[in-house]
Amino acid sequence: MIPLSADSCHLPLGTWYLAVTDGYTLHDPWWLLALLLLPLILWVRGRRGAPVLVVPFASAWHKPSFIPTSRWAVSFALTGLVLLIVALARPQSVEDKREVKQQGYDLMLAIDLSGSMYAEDYERDGESINRLQAIKPVIQAFIHRRTNDRIGLVVFAGRAYTLAPLTFDHDWLAKQIERLKISLIPEEGTAIGDGLGVALTRLNQAGREEGNQRKGAFVILLTDGANNRGLLSPEQATDIAKSRQLPVYTIGVGREGIVRVPVFDESGRKIGYNRQISDLDEGALSRIADATGAKFFRAMDSDTIEKTFAAIDAAQKIEFQAKSYLLTTELFLWFAAPGAGLLFLGALFALPPALPRWNAASGRVRSASGTPRSTSTVTAP
Repeated sequence: MIPLSADSCHLPLGTWYLAVTDGYTLHDPWWLLALLLLPLILWVRGRRGAPVLVVPFASAWHKPSFIPTSRWAVSFALTGLVLLIVALARPQSVEDKREVKQQGYDLMLAIDLSGSMYAEDYERDGESINRLQAIKPVIQAFIHRRTNDRIGLVVFAGRAYTLAPLTFDHDWLAKQIERLKISLIPEEGTAIGDGLGVALTRLNQAGREEGNQRKGAFVILLTDGANNRGLLSPEQATDIAKSRQLPVYTIGVGREGIVRVPVFDESGRKIGYNRQISDLDEGALSRIADATGAKFFRAMDSDTIEKTFAAIDAAQKIEFQAKSYLLTTELFLWFAAPGAGLLFLGALFALPPALPRWNAASGRVRSASGTPRSTSTVTAP
């Protein structure tokens, strides 16, 4: 049994509640102590002797006993008393009502699909995987955790494109991420400024601006290289984000130094590997994050990728207000009415048979059928 706090449920202080099952309570449970008296009453009744009666002419119309032999009277009366005691304890049906006001974020993921993402400097289950394969499941898990957010997706290489506008359909969005390929954008290079600029443009379409500032939104920029293409520089895109107070979390993917990059033939088959130097510009990514009030993360392995998205998730949690209250329905009559009815039936069953009527004029007793009978005295044992 679980006590319900009157304080936490916006009920008057000093009110006691006892939960007997989920959704039901007893307002005055101390009345249940009266049930302990019922066995005592039955014990006292069992030890009480039968009454002594003086009955005229009992020998002529003798009945075995005026104590009812049926147990129905006791059963009805006992059940009725139990129901009445439970009714006095005030059973109630309790329904928990909650009013929740919440607002989610709008966030855009800007993901680098340039050729350097082919670098196989991650591992999963003992096998080498490329950078895109490493981040896909982490991004999908991140999306499914943020059920109240609208999330969109921008991809970029030498140019930037909107792959998915802001949407609540996270299952559809996860499928789009699963279909991502590094060769999806044919233009070579890494246009970080354009990717961030397109992501900021998509957030402008959400319609939550106040003045020139966007409320409840942020960008996650994920890349493994330095900006070397595009119309918009990272500094220009950063100034736009800063003016609109939009945090831009930047994630640098991949390891430092020389990395192994696969080589493919014209049909797309892997035919070997080249070694290249990882050209991530950590300084530029750090400046973007710092200028917009966010953070820069370096995801050099699978563990740090997961920790990165967990940190962003914790930093940009949804804040909402919730109000909870209880609706109670009194169930007193559901127990009191049948209890009183059973107690009345018990009283009816306990009544003795109709006694013969005494005719004072003749000094005789007439039975129910009117036949005169003689009188005598008998003492019931």
